[in-house]
Amino acid sequence: MSGKPIIAFTMGDPSGIGPEVCIKSACAKKVFSVCTPVIYGDSKVLKKAANLCGKRIKVIKNLTSLKKNDGSIKVFQVASVSEQLVIGSLASDSGRVAMECVSSAVEDALSGKVSAIVTAPINKEAIKMSGYNFPGHTEYLAEKTGAKHFAMMLIGGKLKIALVTIHMSLEKALKSINKKVVYEKILILNEGLKSLGVSKPRIAVSALNPHAGEGGRFGKEEEEIIEPAIEQAFKTGVNCRGPYSPDTVFYFARKGEYDAVLAMYHDQGLIPVKLLAFDKGVNITLGLPIIRTSPDHGTAFDIAWQNKASSSSMEAAAVLAAKLAKRKSKKSFPPSCKERKRNLNHR
Repeated sequence: MSGKPIIAFTMGDPSGIGPEVCIKSACAKKVFSVCTPVIYGDSKVLKKAANLCGKRIKVIKNLTSLKKNDGSIKVFQVASVSEQLVIGSLASDSGRVAMECVSSAVEDALSGKVSAIVTAPINKEAIKMSGYNFPGHTEYLAEKTGAKHFAMMLIGGKLKIALVTIHMSLEKALKSINKKVVYEKILILNEGLKSLGVSKPRIAVSALNPHAGEGGRFGKEEEEIIEPAIEQAFKTGVNCRGPYSPDTVFYFARKGEYDAVLAMYHDQGLIPVKLLAFDKGVNITLGLPIIRTSPDHGTAFDIAWQNKASSSSMEAAAVLAAKLAKRKSKKSFPPSCKERKRNLNHR
């Protein structure tokens, strides 16, 4: 297949737009020109999605059968909807199928059968209904791969934003922010930027409180937690600055003064990315021993199975995954879990 990396697309929640955006992305020229996409999912569901989009699929029994580029969309059968497909609403069976696809793709990525995975959206409530006790892809992937230090980073427009805390209530997020975790996320973000080709990363660290706490008047987290973490990372050679007021830091990062921003909690970081690149944003999990990207949107039940979903974000995620896979083939990326743990302990 002309030496292009094999990228596993996981189908996502079949009740949502996942199958549709996978089909559309897999046949997009900008995608298949840089990689060989293979969709992990239910072949019956994906055939239905292909028909909806006016495309055709070819079911393969194993990855070794990827020998002929016949223009078809390759589908690897790994999970089946056991009941009638529920369209546009929550279904525990859909949650189960979505996670089985992810599990299979991760195993193949760990074994080297595929170069990267691109995950179509899952529904967090549906996977919980099906028995998976994970708040999202990121946490599941970390446990599945044995990654102890990881971070979620969003790329959209001219912004790259990593998060200290992710899928949890704001109350829990506030309690989870401490010097150690902020320090670790700075190091992971620094490594992640280098893997993206940024040789000397410039990192801005966002404050938690309005006006960066205003000298303690609006909160002491900046003085007691964030500033010490930044100072510790800076002493190790990481070019990180802050904490900067959340209402201005993203503006200056977008202007190019910083290569990335470390935000303190989920919505603080995702709002600016989605404002600038709602249909083209990409999520990448930093710190895993495999390459994983995903579109920065959800299952969109309201437009599911209507041939209305844009695949722009999924395509961007696939192109980024292919880029990272090529970099990995030239040098070690990302560091192994053991190596990363050693680096963190020594700093």
